[in-house]
Amino acid sequence: MRRELLITFGAFFFMSLTAFAGVYTGESNEKTGTISEDKVDITGDGKKDLIYGKGVPYEEGAQFLKKIFLKIRASNGEIYKIDLKGGYDPATIYKDLNHDSVKDIFISIPTGGSGGLSNYFLYSLKDFQVANLTVPEALAVSSQFEDGYKASIKIEETGQSYSFDLSDRKDDYERLGLYQNGKLNEPTELMILPFGLLEPVKVKKGLYGLIGSQRINGAYNADGIANLESSWLYENGKWKLLSAEVKPLKAQ
Repeated sequence: MRRELLITFGAFFFMSLTAFAGVYTGESNEKTGTISEDKVDITGDGKKDLIYGKGVPYEEGAQFLKKIFLKIRASNGEIYKIDLKGGYDPATIYKDLNHDSVKDIFISIPTGGSGGLSNYFLYSLKDFQVANLTVPEALAVSSQFEDGYKASIKIEETGQSYSFDLSDRKDDYERLGLYQNGKLNEPTELMILPFGLLEPVKVKKGLYGLIGSQRINGAYNADGIANLESSWLYENGKWKLLSAEVKPLKAQ
């Protein structure tokens, strides 16, 4: 009986090792490609660090990268890894966004969706300490279509309100069933997208911050109404909204 138990345990142990080795081998065989290579001092010691953008394609030949990460070979000889979200064609910009006299790492990764959206990341490696500085949250907006082919929005953070006359789209809206003879069929909100653009620029007294743009659409993605533009400055460990403005899109 004891011998049978030992044989059973041994077989189980061997299968466990085999399964573990299979998983490990599978991960190690993933084809990781180098997307970018930069030499920038991001630690503040006056010496340039090597920053590699790395990606693992969804499948061989695919443009979509299921894994994206930064591999940083710092001037102290240590290697740091920062994991990011998957996407297409990541871009990296180095600017001092938290105003500590050391350049930070700003990364944008397009998602490839129909809304033209991207994921954004911001990291610091000052004094060889990885810190996620995050990026601003997209502005919260309440919105609704109104009778007479009109719509309105309100920016929650600032209280600003805007109205839109959409009567030039009435035929389309009637065809879609959104309106019937100018009367709204049911309460319907506009489509307020997350940041389609977020990029570092000088926003105040020569200091770098971020400007963002969110698309405001009507009944569907191609029904563009306006852009909600905002500017941000990093202060006391968080993002401060400097301004917000809605700019209607020009009629096609």
